[in-house]
Amino acid sequence: MNKLDSKIPSGPVADKWTNHKNHMNLVAPNNRDKIDIIVVGTGLAGGSAAATLAEQGYNVKAFCYQDSPRRAHSIAAQGGINAAKNYQGDGDSTYRLFYDTIKGGDYRSREANVYRLAEVSASIIDQCVAQGVPFGRDYGGQLDNRSFGGVQVKRTFYAKGQTGQQLLLGAYSAMSRQIGKGRIKMFNRHEMLDLVIVDGKARGIIARNLVTGEIERHSAHAVVIASGGYGNVYFLSTNAMGSNVSAAWKIHKRGAYFANPCYVQIHPTCIPVHGTQQSKLTLMSESLRNSGRIWVPKNIEDAEAIRAGKLRPESIAPENRDYYLERRYPAFGNLVPRDVASRAAKERCDAGYGIENNDTKEGVFLDFSTEVIKKGREAALEQNIHNPTEQQISDLGKAWIEEKYGNLFVMYEKITGENPYVTPMKIYPAVHYTMGGVWVDYNLQSTIPGCFVIGEANFSDHGANRLGASALMQGLADGYFVLPYTIADYLSNDIRTGAIPTNTADFNKAEQEVKDKINFFMTNNGTHSVDHFHKRLGHIMWNKVGMGRTPEGLKEAIQEIEEVRNDFWKNVKVIGDPNSMNPELEKAFRVADFLELGQLMAIDALNREESCGGHFRWDHATPEGEAERDDENYKFVSSWEYQGPDIKQEVLHKEDLIYENIEVKTRSYK
Repeated sequence: MNKLDSKIPSGPVADKWTNHKNHMNLVAPNNRDKIDIIVVGTGLAGGSAAATLAEQGYNVKAFCYQDSPRRAHSIAAQGGINAAKNYQGDGDSTYRLFYDTIKGGDYRSREANVYRLAEVSASIIDQCVAQGVPFGRDYGGQLDNRSFGGVQVKRTFYAKGQTGQQLLLGAYSAMSRQIGKGRIKMFNRHEMLDLVIVDGKARGIIARNLVTGEIERHSAHAVVIASGGYGNVYFLSTNAMGSNVSAAWKIHKRGAYFANPCYVQIHPTCIPVHGTQQSKLTLMSESLRNSGRIWVPKNIEDAEAIRAGKLRPESIAPENRDYYLERRYPAFGNLVPRDVASRAAKERCDAGYGIENNDTKEGVFLDFSTEVIKKGREAALEQNIHNPTEQQISDLGKAWIEEKYGNLFVMYEKITGENPYVTPMKIYPAVHYTMGGVWVDYNLQSTIPGCFVIGEANFSDHGANRLGASALMQGLADGYFVLPYTIADYLSNDIRTGAIPTNTADFNKAEQEVKDKINFFMTNNGTHSVDHFHKRLGHIMWNKVGMGRTPEGLKEAIQEIEEVRNDFWKNVKVIGDPNSMNPELEKAFRVADFLELGQLMAIDALNREESCGGHFRWDHATPEGEAERDDENYKFVSSWEYQGPDIKQEVLHKEDLIYENIEVKTRSYK
């Protein structure tokens, strides 16, 4: 018997959300202050949800482990946010955004959720403009758009290379207003360490005050998890170093199913790894692929000379450059989806054409010289310079690039010491986003009643590969326009419940389990730091559960991760005091969860005997090296049920994916 009920409404896909809203139960305004809601995470999803729910009149308790919601990792998003407003008049529509998202996810996402995402996308832009988000505008003052990978229209709204920061400030301003009214009680520097379930429903959390070390009980009528993704299971990723899976994993261990854990997004335009001691990777915005051309030398001896520092890339003539994305995918060129671009870069580097002088020789060029010349000539004509010199063309073109992407170029130069206006950027794929996450139904509720999961923490909208600029769209769609409706339907039965007490056996037990684990970490007489184990895990994950996977490698990863887990619990050493600020103790909890999740990711990848999106199995590839899906046997969501400490005992539940509005076919960007 399948335990999953996705609660997808009946009827035409274009009418599902409207009809569903029309028939949901409501909580009257005069009853909302009788209801408490906990929101864990205050990035775009959690911040927008907390602000909206408080605006509606609910009592909201918001938690973040940072010193301010403004520190949430959403702030790092650079390139933009998608919306189907068709300002460019180039054929975009709600259906086109829906189609592109399904196709970009390699036909492994839930149709109804994706259509709803496309449907509410336009409202997000209106909401953010009203908040004062400074989106880029064209010469006439209209909101501007740029292109992103995997689509053939311009639908990405942006604020230079700071889109995530500006959107987060908009959500934070909305939160601040409600904090000032007393409707949001903000708990900065607090981390959720467990979920409390009372009579089968999520009724609160156990949290640690990260400044004082105090263990606290917090109750509510519903709990919303908005804690982001799990990319840091790889140790090296573009995520903030504090980003973790713990809130999502804690509710998984309390009964929430975890879906598609093997679906990880590798972003193609990151600054390459420069050494074994590095702890963080830096993303260069996908928007740069609008203007940059990706290449490696055609001649392997040129690649070797570049790596040895004997040849400058700008001295290689265009005819001796392999613009491999344009060669392999002429219809989309440099704007193919992220999974496709990443694998193509890996293929060139594996063949010996990598250009970076690092441990693995992995790196390719992102070159703006063609765009500089093109835009320089356009600018010269606009200024009535009909016979511009090469220097004038170069200066005008660089000025255009600086206006469009200037802060990104400054960031790159500060990190690498190289001027990207002169020398092409060096980039290489790295872990960026996770499409997997807690399984939720159409209402964004997990398999635990009263526990809702939004944003990157859930699995729902991106399938096996997320299109660029869709993360911000999903986070704000969930927080502003979906959850406030669906959680009301659930809470309508709680208006007579009254406050949830915390002095009960369920809270006692959950708190004691947290304290026992703290005591273990602080008294274990180990010999290795937490980072020692995290790096070992990351090495296994990247090499065997990374861009290219094999059955043999995945089996080895499952066993090797178990060995690291066992060693961790025997030999981890946590220094400091549990009753004060202790970053090592924080990391210990998080890495313990990563070790369990990493094993499940490898199990899920081994179980899915196909290639799709970011999940690429070398034993399921076409002769041209493209992903080969198996729609007959694997067109489903893998949803895993926790069965105890032995992760290999987790039970798989399948949610079949049914497509009624889109033809399922082989993805092609050629």
